[in-house]
Parts: sequence; structure tokens; C-alpha cells
Amino acid sequence: MRLICLLLATSLSSTAARTVIPLNGTWQLAESIDIAQPPQAYPHTVPVPGLAHSATPPLVNIDAFDSREFIQTSIREKKLPESARVEHAGVPRQDRNFLWYKRHFLAPLRTARLLLRIRKAQFGHAVYLNGKYIGDARACFSATFFDLTPAVLWGKTNELVIRIGAHPAVLPVWAPAGTDFEKYKWTPGIYDDVDLIALPSAAHIEHVQAAPRLSGSTVLIETTIRNRGTEPAQLEVLNSIAGISAPPRSVTVPPGESASVQSTIRLPKPRLWSPSDPYLYTLRTTAGQDSIDTRFGFREFRFDTTTKRAYLNGKPFFLRGSNITLHRFFEDPLSKHHPWDRAWVKRLLSDLPKQYNWNSFRFCIGPAPDFWFDIADEAGILIQNEFFIWNGRGYFPPYREDELIAQYSDWMRDHWNHPSVAIWDASNETDSGILRERVIPAVRKLDLSNRPWDNGYSVPTGPDDPVEDHPYLFSRIRGGGNFSMTELMQMTGAKTTNAGHPSAHAVILNEYGWLWLNRDGTPTLLTEAVYEKLLGKVAAPEQRFKTYAYLLAGLTEFWRAHRNFAGVLHFTWLTCSYPGVKTGDHWRDVEKLELEPNFHEWVRESFKPLGLYINFWIPKLRPAEQRAYSVMMVNDDPIPRKGQLTLAFRGGESQTIGFDIPALGAHTWSFRLSAPAAPGETELIATASAPGIEPTRSRRKLVIE
Repeated sequence: MRLICLLLATSLSSTAARTVIPLNGTWQLAESIDIAQPPQAYPHTVPVPGLAHSATPPLVNIDAFDSREFIQTSIREKKLPESARVEHAGVPRQDRNFLWYKRHFLAPLRTARLLLRIRKAQFGHAVYLNGKYIGDARACFSATFFDLTPAVLWGKTNELVIRIGAHPAVLPVWAPAGTDFEKYKWTPGIYDDVDLIALPSAAHIEHVQAAPRLSGSTVLIETTIRNRGTEPAQLEVLNSIAGISAPPRSVTVPPGESASVQSTIRLPKPRLWSPSDPYLYTLRTTAGQDSIDTRFGFREFRFDTTTKRAYLNGKPFFLRGSNITLHRFFEDPLSKHHPWDRAWVKRLLSDLPKQYNWNSFRFCIGPAPDFWFDIADEAGILIQNEFFIWNGRGYFPPYREDELIAQYSDWMRDHWNHPSVAIWDASNETDSGILRERVIPAVRKLDLSNRPWDNGYSVPTGPDDPVEDHPYLFSRIRGGGNFSMTELMQMTGAKTTNAGHPSAHAVILNEYGWLWLNRDGTPTLLTEAVYEKLLGKVAAPEQRFKTYAYLLAGLTEFWRAHRNFAGVLHFTWLTCSYPGVKTGDHWRDVEKLELEPNFHEWVRESFKPLGLYINFWIPKLRPAEQRAYSVMMVNDDPIPRKGQLTLAFRGGESQTIGFDIPALGAHTWSFRLSAPAAPGETELIATASAPGIEPTRSRRKLVIE
């Protein structure tokens, strides 16, 4: 009760400074076919932030929508006739077009301006206050702002209604609403925070960008002022970090416009942000009566085409991690409200990945709520942040160039102060001239940190931009061909032509495997033929789990050992699991975030910074057969490692040598061993032990006969 009284007192007091009033919680909900005025009755409730599949009572078929890309895939797979093809966003399979969210709030006493911020909502949204239309927006992946001042009842209870699209087809065909060939359910909702911003003056801070510079130990700060008044405004802008201030800068802003001003602060001996030390600074910006705090990390991240490496704070850095396809997890019957539970997200994004020595994720095919980036900042996790576009080759939706530029700009604005955001990713597996030639060049200059850009299967835009590669070797089996791990013994782990173009640029391997299983151990639609080839038509779930973990660990070792990639990120850490899906993750219990045990046993070893790979995949040996074995080692750590490397047959012969591997180095050692004399199953095990770290193992299963 005391907390409620304090909040009410805060909202009713006359605002002498910027005040943020949260509007998260339970909202009332209604549905409609027409885009008419807000309805009279609101028979449902729904959480904000959240998705409409969590409404009470439930909404029938709320996520039933056949997207254009799903229809294209179904035609290609002969599941639909050519006549089913559409050029618009897709076909809804539900009796509604719009959802109406309503709640009441107590407004503060009169201030200069009262803004509404909706951090993310899909699919498009419009705002009404006290029955008056305020405005609308098409953005599904970035924050939008609405000026409520003309309609607010100061110091009184106000009625706020937000109308959102119930499916992507309510948006214009030229506005992006998300494209994903393997997504079956499209659930609407206000899926990020909603709040009010009470401003003390009509001229206020619109946004701030902090861009660290290692050279000179400086922070370049850009402050953008918005004047919502009717007269020109002249303000003095002040910036300070850790007690160090930049000289004040004056800016004049015409009515109804925005203007930016830059300043620089030098930090003597700045503390660098990194996965091992994710230190965060706070920048305080004041302009007139308005002020705002901005959290950032002092770090630089880039790729270099000459060396084909990633660099963090000027030093080579190897990305290790996975992917999170959050918008596919939204489809999962068990997703519920977990994506907005901070403890659940922290375990998913920080606590468990650290056990796997991961330092990076790709937020694949769609964004996450803003607080996910806050957790990544605090945990020292680097994010490849991907815009919600996957359209493949040869086709790109009729999106307008100006709409793409506007939406990419706002999407960047929301995230450019997060040190965790290391790479802008314009698309997944897409070859788009409009993105490559016009959109990326137009927006990349907005980021004063000059982050690198990945753009799916397009050639790179910038001279040091990376490319992505998805070498799905086991996909050959689904296509009627074959693949055996024995082929790896003659391969060098080089970039494939999977991306459709040659490139001398640095490469991120952010998808590989093609071994997915559902959480019950059954194959997905894409892997049925793979497991039939590997294990026969009848196999127990546990047998598949063991095979999946064993082969995925081996592939991870292989790709890392040959050092042809700046990063190795497996696919995928989180997605949906229900009958008919095409990919899968590794959760035994996704609600408790308990992993499938075989994954933990095998894959954890393959991602250790001191990595091992036995270049041997022959499944059978003769008793006492003697042969040479190569063991490859990589050291991702910035310090040298020295210790003992042992290669041994379980229950048989072993050999131990000393190793001394430099920081960020790689080396290969040769052993000669005799296989066990007794027939039966065994393992060939390489173990590297060094002071101060866990031992690393690489293992091969084989049979003596």
C-alpha cells in the first residue's frame, strides 16, 4: 500500500523534471473486424508486455495466419497449388483484424508535454486517449512515441486505448511485418514496455548516443533535441560521465523540429567493457529543464577483412555461442509469459550460456524486448541483432525504400547504446539489392560506433563487413544425397558456397547442424530422413538425443579447429517445439530451462576456449590396429596455455605429450597408438589439462572388430 501511495503521489505532483510512469500490467482487451472507433465492451484481459495468446478468456485462433513465405514454401513442397501464391503479407485464418487494449491511468498535474512510449507492438498500432484519436504507427520492431498533451486530463483519470493489428495482413504490403519461411503462428501483442513520459518543457531530449573511441580514450556524444512547442527554443546541453563534464553546447531548435549537437568527454584510463568485465558507465545529459541518464560500455568491436578476424577493443576475439529465435518461441504452447520474466531470461541469456563458455548470440529473425539487451550488457554477451527479414534469393517483398530506412533507423536508435549489440544484421539468408545498395548505406552512418553489418546472403556492403555461412552438411541427406562425418577428415573447414557468393571477408558461422529434434526426441520435418539414414526407421528418443549431441559436438570442434571462422554460433538455443515444426532446441523442460542431458555432456566440451578436435571419424578398427592420429588444438584465450595433452583408448593404450600454445593460437599434434586388442565398443579420448582451467576432452566412438 505504501508503494501505491508513493506512485500516486509522484504522478499527481507537478513535474519539475522528466518523470517516467510505467503502464505495464493487466489491460482490458476487445476484438473487431472493422477499424472503427474503440468498442464499448472489453470482455478479455491481457498482460502488457506480452502476447494476445495469454488473454483471459482465450481468443480463438488468435495466431492463425498463413504468411506469404509459408505459402511459397508449401507450393515448393507440393502441399499447395501454384494458384495459392499471394503477393500480399498472407491469409488470416481468424475472424478478427484488430485488437483493442484499454486501461486507465492517473495523469500528473499539468506539465509541458506528456508522451506515450510503446517500445514494441505487432502488427501496427494506433492510440486513442479519452476517445480522441492521437496517431498511429506501422513499426513492429521498434519504439514509437505519441504526444498525448492535446487530449490529456491533467491530474485526473484518463482512458487510454491502443489498437493493434491482429495479423500482418492489416499493414500495407510495403511495410515490413516480419518474414520467416518456417514460422506458422503469428501472434499479435504489445510485447515490450509501455510508459508515459512527463516532460517539464516542450523542448526536450529526444535521444542520446554515446560512442566510445579507444583512440584518445574519448566518448563522442550526440544529443538530439526535439521542440514540440510553437516557438524557437534555445537550450544549453551538458554531458557528464563519472564526474567529468564536456563543455556546454548551445543549440537552437525551430518549432516542430529536431536538432542535434555533439560533444566529447575524455576518460583517463577508461575501464573497457568485455565478456570478462562487463563494466557499464552512466552518461548524464541535461538540456534546459530536461535530463536523462544513458548507460553504455566503453568498447569497440569490428571485423578485419585482411585477417578475417573479429576484434574486441583492438584485440582478436573469437565469437562462441548460439542463436535465439524468440519470435518462433512465441509460437510455443509453453512460451506463456516466460519471455518477460527477468529471472527466466537471465538464466537463458546469461547464467546457462556462461556454463558453455559462450560469449555471443544472434537474435535471429526478429527482435527481443529491450530488457534482454540490458541483461546482455550486464552479462558481457555480444549480440548479432537481426532485423525481422528472411526472404531468400530471387524474391523480396514490395517494401518501400523510405519505409525500410525509417524503420531500420528507429530499430538502431533503440539499441545503439547497448555495448552488447556488436553487429547489425539486416536480414537472414536474403540476397536483397535494396538492402545492400540503398538501405544499409543510408542508415549505417547514424551509428557513431560504426558497427559492422551482416546482410544475409548478399555480398558485403562495407570493406570490413562480415558475411554469414550456414554449411548444413547433413541437409544433403534430406535432398536424397549423403553425408558422413568421415568426410571431415579430408576437409579444411573453409567457407562453403552456401551463401551463394565468394568472399574474402571475415565469416560468421551462425548456423550449422541440420540434426534438430523435437523436445520429445522425435525428428523435425527437416530431419526425418537424416535420422532414418543414421539410425534406421525405428530408434528410441534417447538414441536420437545421444546421436544429436555427439555429432553436433563433433561439428563444433571441427569448425572451431580449422580457424576459418571469426565466430561459431550453433542453431539454435531457443525455438518452438510442437508437431510439424522444422527446427528444434535442446530443452528437456523449457519452462524450468532444464537442458537435455546429452547436449550438456557433449556440446559443453566442444565450446571450451581451449578447444580440441581429433581428426578421426572412422567408425571401426581392427583389434590392435596401429595408426597415426592428429589432434588439433585452439586457444581462444588472450593468454598462452601450457600443459599436458593425452590421447588414449578407453581401457587401452595412451600417450601423453606436453603442449605450449600461444594466446589466440592454434596447433596440431600427432600421436601413434594401437587400438585395443579386445573386440567391442570403445572411445578414443583426447584430454588437454592446463593450470587454472577445466580439462577439455574430444571423444570419438568406435567399434573394435
